[in-house]
Amino acid sequence: MKFQVLSLINHAPHPLTGELPSAADRFEEVLAVGEAAERLGFDAYAIGERHAGAFLSSAPTVVLGALAARTSRIRLLTGVTVVAILDPVRVAEDYATLDQISRGRIELVVGKGAEAGHFSLFGLDEERQWDLQQEKYELLRRLWTEEAVDWEGEFRTPLKGVTTVPRPYAGPPRVWHGSATSLHSPELAARHGDPLFTANAIQPRDAYARLIAHYRERFEAYGHDPARAHVAAGSGGLLIADTTERAVARYKEVYEARVRQNFKPHLAGKAGYNTPFRTIEDAIENGPQLIGGPQRIIDKILGYHEVYRHDLQSLTVDGFGLGRAEQLETLQRFAEEIAPVIRKEAPTTLWEA
Repeated sequence: MKFQVLSLINHAPHPLTGELPSAADRFEEVLAVGEAAERLGFDAYAIGERHAGAFLSSAPTVVLGALAARTSRIRLLTGVTVVAILDPVRVAEDYATLDQISRGRIELVVGKGAEAGHFSLFGLDEERQWDLQQEKYELLRRLWTEEAVDWEGEFRTPLKGVTTVPRPYAGPPRVWHGSATSLHSPELAARHGDPLFTANAIQPRDAYARLIAHYRERFEAYGHDPARAHVAAGSGGLLIADTTERAVARYKEVYEARVRQNFKPHLAGKAGYNTPFRTIEDAIENGPQLIGGPQRIIDKILGYHEVYRHDLQSLTVDGFGLGRAEQLETLQRFAEEIAPVIRKEAPTTLWEA
């Protein structure tokens, strides 16, 4: 298995102290953690994209450019690129530029996004979100694989003989499809033979297993080699202590305070927005959150792997208000005590020569 660190660049007051770092300090923290992730042997670092709510990730290309300049090996992903609200020509240009600067380390995870409000912000009809996503992704795909593109669609002006520049570094970057609640993204990924990135962050495991099963079934039905049906899975956050009991004692108050802080009453009951795992004990026992001693986390990831057969595990260390030192400590413990065991037990061909 491969491992990725993801940041949505949350920028909410600490759930217990109310402290809020400056935007500049928060960006520096994200960049420092990215450098540490490379140093500790993680395979990828991802930046989300949000245009509403308490986040600073409205310009992921800028942050990824800074990370490209401060790293040399680690792959740089998005999580997700909200292609449904963006101009595919701009996306093709921006990320091909990043691909050149990083010498081929860029990969996209595309999706409609998980934050209510960004469709109206960009003057788009949320009811058409899946149509927007499909049309814009398929245009992006053509812009990266073809030159002199002639194209006409519903959501932007036609193109005649367009070749976007720069071209990608060494062929089109890999594009994953982010999937959280709907079969639309797994279907689109399967149709084009692309990998799937399931959120695995809020809902119970069976909800995500259904999306992955649909993806694999349709991937083969479209005539693609099942061995190339790569899957990645997120998590609801990573908190490590020497034992699970110590993790509960250390993190219970901050975990449950953050859950209360993030609760969105107007989206109650809508899948993908509010975690049902309100207590830390419930999250450890039943949720996708990776909380506990090293062995408990190993067992949980391998348990998910039995069902998902995923190749890439994504981790989030900055979602509960941990300071930079605690984030780095958490990543180091994961890299030294957990990752080697899972790499051995769950090998993958992803990103292998």
